[in-house]
Amino acid sequence: MTTGAFDCAIVGGGPAGMTAAIYLARFRRRVVLIDAGKSRASLIPRSHNHPGYPDGIHGNDLLDRMRQQMDRFGVTVLHEKATDIAPLPGGGFRITAGQPLAAGHVILSTGSRDRLPPLDNALDHIREGLLRQCPICDAYELTGQPVAVIGAGDCAAGEALFLRHYTPDIAMLTLGDDLAVAPPVMEKLEKAGVRIVTDHATDWDFGEGGVGVRLGGNPARFRAVYSGLGIDPQNSLARSLGLNLAEDGRITTDAHQETSVPGVFAAGDVVTGLNQIAIAMAQGEIAATRVHNLMRVQEDRCLADSL
Repeated sequence: MTTGAFDCAIVGGGPAGMTAAIYLARFRRRVVLIDAGKSRASLIPRSHNHPGYPDGIHGNDLLDRMRQQMDRFGVTVLHEKATDIAPLPGGGFRITAGQPLAAGHVILSTGSRDRLPPLDNALDHIREGLLRQCPICDAYELTGQPVAVIGAGDCAAGEALFLRHYTPDIAMLTLGDDLAVAPPVMEKLEKAGVRIVTDHATDWDFGEGGVGVRLGGNPARFRAVYSGLGIDPQNSLARSLGLNLAEDGRITTDAHQETSVPGVFAAGDVVTGLNQIAIAMAQGEIAATRVHNLMRVQEDRCLADSL
């Protein structure tokens, strides 16, 4: 049997999902947040570019604050993994997350996963701030210091070129793989002074103050190392629903965060665009407000020109 019908089910408990839940609860809607507890934000050692925190904030601290705020408004939280979503014959959706649920609308905030380099304890090094994933987030703190980017393709090249704005000491480490960039990209790397190192890497040493490594037998040291291997959008539910996806696998939405399937919305890193906490939150706000307004139309409590 399908348990309690909700106005909206939100899949994913990161900044996008919790923001949507807070808004919908304050709109006095029945909302359930399905959270498997794997938010990408939990890996952030300290974010210095999230507005409102001049001294920065740890990713888990931000998530804890948002959970406290969400709890104050009585959001139902289900600590499960959503494994299936399907339309119901009479409208709305059936969500399977340890148990069957029914909801009139769905917001997918399932996020993305970074492809990690073949390093022992990679997640621990991310939490330490020595292995990094987002130069937009934290390149500023590396200004003028030696930095490396792991990868052999366009993604790594793009990150190296981005980081060059902050420091002239950039190396691109292919870890023994052949460089896989087109000649025009190679010209940009050469012009920017990015060193290409194709040697195998051994003896990694993630310690206080930096990262040591031997490249082809030669020692090298960097203040931090970026993973330039790309991301994998967590889009299995989107695929099962038949949502339109961009070439990179992320979900495409309209200006109201609605997907190609009516009643299904998406927000956060699983959506096309810039992966930033503030943007994920804004998308969650937009999606939640649209769900509320669509329900107001159904309740005949909304002027058409206010949508």
